[in-house]
Order: sequence, then structure tokens, then C-alpha cells
Amino acid sequence: MRARILRGAHEIGGSCVELEHEGSRIVLDLGRPLTAGWDDDVPLPEVLGLATGDDPGLLGVILSHGHADHWGLVPLLPASVPRYCGRATADILRAASFWGLGVDLHETGHLADRVPFVLGPFTITPYLVDHSAYDAYALLVEAGGERLFYSGDIRAHGRKADLFERLLADPPRDIDVLLLEGTNVRPEGEELERPIASEREVEGDLVATLRGVSGLGVVLSSAQNVDRLVTAYRAAKRCGRTLVIDPYTADVARATGNANIPVPGPAWPAVRVYITQRQRVRIKRAEEFERASEVKAVRVFAEDLAADPGRFLLYGAFSGELATLVRSGALTSQGVAVWSLWDGYLAEPSGQRLQSTLASADLELVHHHTSGHASAADLARLAGAMDACTIVPIHTEHPAAMEHVGSHTTARADGVWWEVSDGQPDR
Repeated sequence: MRARILRGAHEIGGSCVELEHEGSRIVLDLGRPLTAGWDDDVPLPEVLGLATGDDPGLLGVILSHGHADHWGLVPLLPASVPRYCGRATADILRAASFWGLGVDLHETGHLADRVPFVLGPFTITPYLVDHSAYDAYALLVEAGGERLFYSGDIRAHGRKADLFERLLADPPRDIDVLLLEGTNVRPEGEELERPIASEREVEGDLVATLRGVSGLGVVLSSAQNVDRLVTAYRAAKRCGRTLVIDPYTADVARATGNANIPVPGPAWPAVRVYITQRQRVRIKRAEEFERASEVKAVRVFAEDLAADPGRFLLYGAFSGELATLVRSGALTSQGVAVWSLWDGYLAEPSGQRLQSTLASADLELVHHHTSGHASAADLARLAGAMDACTIVPIHTEHPAAMEHVGSHTTARADGVWWEVSDGQPDR
């Protein structure tokens, strides 16, 4: 079996890997680069048959999870190219597509935890993992007696941390290559000793912040970070507040199919819905008015929030609604806005506008967040448990520093084929 990283050997995001055995090929992930703007035209990687769908040797694309830097180029695929992903991943992205934040993947089949499936000479076994994307998988690929384990995006400090520990306790054996993400690895291994907050620690920090204010709390985060939604719900409950989410977040929560995820309805009486102005416009233009009518019994408005702000905690896509909340008197200096996303977004124009809006209302922006990716120390634990012949870095800006994570590390360049049996360049 041969492999090549098409993108990700020395950058975070845009991950794509091609595997080949006896003329048959599969692609692991098909991500859009994080560096690409919304309007940038990013072509498909140069994989035979990927753009045309007419090569019988291309057996399919397997997507590890639902972040766009791993699936974002799928809409460019011809319909004839098979694609596989988790069922909840596909359902979440379909639910998000109405709000302009997802897509219908038109998947051929679904991944299931530790259930192998066969594509030509390849046997693929998904391993459900802890990540900030719901329904994320690592992938074991076997062909010709050789075994490659692709970590996808993985961590050990989320609400599904037990999945990481289970993998360490019972890893696949005799791995030739561990294709390992290194998002949090830094030069000279300096990140090995740096602790990363757990999701439960984020919950505790949020509780402390909410208990320190008498007004409205607003958590600005990603609807598709389901772990963080649960964190916000638990924090609200501990503080005697009602959680209020936007309809996009509600749709994502329902799409998980998990009865333990809070959604508006009889089973979750402490969850309400607030529809932002932007969302109201989208509903009106699409003439899908049932989206508003179906949440009528649990809907709250700005005046409801203003009447009793200390009763509520908002979570979700509320960045563009902050000015309205301030004007309505719902969000005042007695409340708090919490940034629960990557800090780098605050440097973008939308982030600058948000900070300006809060500053004009004398509101502090508090940061409570944690990474969706494993610490270098946890990556080292994984590398030790897997005991692969070779570690090949991916999804990292510092591939050379991955030697601090595990011995037998060989950094590869984008586009270069190498043999899985020994991790060396194909000659």
C-alpha cells in the first residue's frame, strides 16, 4: 500500500490523503484550507478521477468528521464519486445547510464505531473519537497486509474523553504508519508541558462568570460544537438560568439523534429559542414559516430577555444580534458576553465589530474556550499506545517538532508518494 498527503503535511486544515494498492485508490478527507476566503476558488486535489468521476480505480472518499477543513471540497465532487461519513455528521450538515453553514453530502454509506467495511482491497475500520465535532472518527486502513491508522482530529479533554482512554487501552496492533495530527505541537516540543483546559473546566469557569453577574449571559460559540452546547446547558442549570439557543443550534442538536443533547421541547423544559433578525430574514425569504411556528411555544423575544435578564443564558450564533440585544435593554453592563471560539476570529472584521459593540455598551468580553485538538502530551500517550513502526505528521504547522511526540517520526511533503510498509519515499 502506498500513501501520499495531498494537503496537510505542513499546515493545519484542508486535510486530504490518498491511499493506493494494486491500482485501487481511496481518499481520506477532502478539506477546504483554513487559509481560503469564503469567495476563493479552491480546486480539487489532483487525484485521478476525483474531478471527473470516470476512473474505476477511485473507490471513494471517506470523511473523518464534519469540520469544513476536512469535508469542504466535497460539493465539487461529481455525483458518481462515492463518499462515506458518520450518519450524524451527514444529518448535522444537512440540518445546517438551510442556515448556509452546511451541505448535503449525498453520502453513499455511513461509518460506525469499530465496524469494518470493505472497498476493493481496502478494509476500513472507523474508531469513534473525542473531538469538538460531533461524530468524529479515526480510521484504520488495511490493504495487502499493511496497516495505516489515521487519527483524523482527536483530543482527550472533551466530554467524550473516555473514547480516547478506550483507544489507549485497546489500540489496533501492528500498525505500520500512524498518520497523526499535530495541531497543538509547537517547535522544540514546548507544548508538551502546557496544560489544556478540559470541557468540564470550561463549564466551571462559565459557572463562576455567570454567578458574578446579575444580568443576561451570552455565550458566543459554534452551534456544531455539541460538547460546548452541553457545557452551556449544564452551566445554566447550575446557575438557575434558562438556556436560550437560536434555531440553527436547535436544528444541529436535533440532528445528532442523541436524546441526551438539550433541545427545545417537552423533554427539556429549561431550553428556549430566540430567532435572530438575520434568521428571521432567511426564514421569510425561503418562505419556510413553519420553522418559526414550530417553536412558538418555547420562543422568547428581546423584550422577554429585557424583562428578566438574570434568568437567561443565550448560547449560539448571536454575534450579529448583540447590537439589538443592547438596544432592547436585554444586554447591559450588568450582564456578560463570553467568547467561546478560537481567539483568531476576533482579529477579523466581524470580530472587530463585535468588540466595538460591546465596548460601547461597557461590556467585557470574557474568554472561556478549549481546543478541539489533543495536547502534545496526550498525542505522546497515543503514539506510545499505538507503537507504530513510523509516525507521519499531518494537520500541523511544525512537522519536525512531532519527533517530541514519538520516536520513529518521518515528516513527509505534500504530494509525495511513500510506502506504508516502511514510511520511506517511493522510488
